[in-house]
Amino acid sequence: MTALPIQGVHHLALVTDQPEVATQFYMDVLGFRPVERPNFDFRGAWLLGYGIQIHIIENPNVAAGLGDKIDSRADHMAFAVEDHEPVRKRLDELGITYSERVNAGGIPQIFFQDPDGHNIEIGIYPPHPPFLEE
Repeated sequence: MTALPIQGVHHLALVTDQPEVATQFYMDVLGFRPVERPNFDFRGAWLLGYGIQIHIIENPNVAAGLGDKIDSRADHMAFAVEDHEPVRKRLDELGITYSERVNAGGIPQIFFQDPDGHNIEIGIYPPHPPFLEE
């Protein structure tokens, strides 16, 4: 079977009924910055950081609180870091609840949620995990 010719991740799309709150969270907590966005007929934002875009999309039919507890087995986005200490410090400064664990593969992880309940993972990953090598 031939794989699709995927070149990489372009963007993550996150729905919210509070686009301003979500936008501010991703700017303040994760360091993304706004980029130009087309004039859609709904509110939202396009953010850029670390070579990834996040598209904040207003959907008034989505109730805030997609999840009410941190769940590492739920849909989530994951970002790589070399050290968790700055992450802990920033989350503590902002009063953001998080949980830490080392998974079965030995990867240290921090999990927390954005204001809408989207799960976020921050992990210390090996550069080339053996299970991803061709």
